[in-house]
Amino acid sequence: MEQALVDAIRFLGAGLAIGLGAIGPGIGIGILMQGALQAMGRNPDASSNIQTNMILGVAFAEAIAIYALVVALILMFVVGA
Repeated sequence: MEQALVDAIRFLGAGLAIGLGAIGPGIGIGILMQGALQAMGRNPDASSNIQTNMILGVAFAEAIAIYALVVALILMFVVGA
C-alpha cells in the first residue's frame, strides 16, 4: 500500500513537471514566432537574418522543455525505485 502511494505521487510529480515545464516554452515560442513574422513582413530584405535569430531563440526555448522532460524521466525511473 505504501509503495503504491509513493508510485502514484512520483508519477503525478512527473506529469506536473513536464506539463508545467512545457507551458512556458510553448508561450515563448508563440510570441517569438509572432514577432519574427511581423518583422519579416515589415522588412523582407532582412528575413534571412531574422530567421536565423528566430531559430536560435526557438532552440533556447525548447531547451527548457527538454530539461523539464529530463526531470520528469528522473522522477519516473530513478526516484523511489
